[in-house]
Amino acid sequence: MTKVICFIFLILGVTLQTTACTIALVSGKHTPDGRPIMWKHRDTGTLDNKVVINEQGLYRSVILINSEDSDFEKAWIGFNEAGFAIMNSASYNLRQEDTVQLPHNEGILMREALENCATVEDFETFLHERPKPMGIESNFGVMDAKGNIAYFETDNFSWTKIDVNDLAVAPHGYIVRSNFSFTGRPHDGAGYIRFETAEKLFYRAAATANLSIPYMVKNMAISLENAYSRQDARDALGMRENQEHFMYYQDCINRYTSSSSVFIQGVNDALNPLHTTMWAMVGFPMSSVAIPVWITPDNSLPAIITAPGDKNALICDMALELKNRMVPSTRGSTKYYINAVQVYNADNTGITQQLIPVNQQIIRQTNVSAEKWPASGPPAADVTQLYRWIDDFVKKQYHELFNINLPDAR
Repeated sequence: MTKVICFIFLILGVTLQTTACTIALVSGKHTPDGRPIMWKHRDTGTLDNKVVINEQGLYRSVILINSEDSDFEKAWIGFNEAGFAIMNSASYNLRQEDTVQLPHNEGILMREALENCATVEDFETFLHERPKPMGIESNFGVMDAKGNIAYFETDNFSWTKIDVNDLAVAPHGYIVRSNFSFTGRPHDGAGYIRFETAEKLFYRAAATANLSIPYMVKNMAISLENAYSRQDARDALGMRENQEHFMYYQDCINRYTSSSSVFIQGVNDALNPLHTTMWAMVGFPMSSVAIPVWITPDNSLPAIITAPGDKNALICDMALELKNRMVPSTRGSTKYYINAVQVYNADNTGITQQLIPVNQQIIRQTNVSAEKWPASGPPAADVTQLYRWIDDFVKKQYHELFNINLPDAR
């Protein structure tokens, strides 16, 4: 009996380690351009992922999937052509004990929601009509083209809706979640240190009027800070590139299981829902870059962020190649220690350090292009041209900075 109990706790421990995410919703009432933002920093045991177009259902959608999921069965964050977007973080303090063994269907639910929902209201109806028990224990973040943005802390039978536009519950314009729900059992769940770090970062952004994509890509997506221990990879900025400084990073926003960091930028009243933009950092975020994606008539995507069948995206391959330089050992617990000098250093040769200007250039070039687009939506030809520039620019940067030269896809 003792062995069985230990085995169960081992399985639960692995689950908590490999399906942990940090997420945030930002009201458009508090962003510089009036466009709401959702962010999902994904942690999973499946480190290979990519972005694809799903044409099933009432609405086409852009979704992040595991590379092996050739049938697009599960979506882990995405948006559709109506401007509806959804993401989630697993919660570990909502389920009732008698349903704890049910399968987890969050990925399937999110894919089906994107296929069928146009608004936050549609999503609540979608939950109402879903057969119970749902196989769900999750914090769902959703937003739509009308400016509605909310969390649904959801278990197998019910949910609590939390309106991020409500100043009474989100006085600074954002709400952060990790792997527990505020309406769940107190002190259960996981991700409390990551939650504290994210809260600190978002509070700082709100206080300086920086709830924007450029700021969040630079500060939230590549955070390697522990709010509890006060450790930060930037502490290595005083060290030379030939030194070593290993830090335990499993309680940071970026950790060994981090597989992507994705922002979805909604629209304001002046823009068509087709202006909804995904900024996807696919692969290990510390060594990836933010790639913008829209839904266009021809379903085009940047070549480096997608791949056919069960193949992997090029950007994911390149990011994982660089991750191996930052995390040189994966024996036992050594994979939970990152060499911070490979991230930042005094010689300005840290991997993340060198990719910050690359991200900034992609965002600048994207904004220059987008400023010329009509309110009715991004012209397909302009988007294709921007995608080609991004593909060429990113591959060139990874080759010149890190001597990586990979084929177009695997």
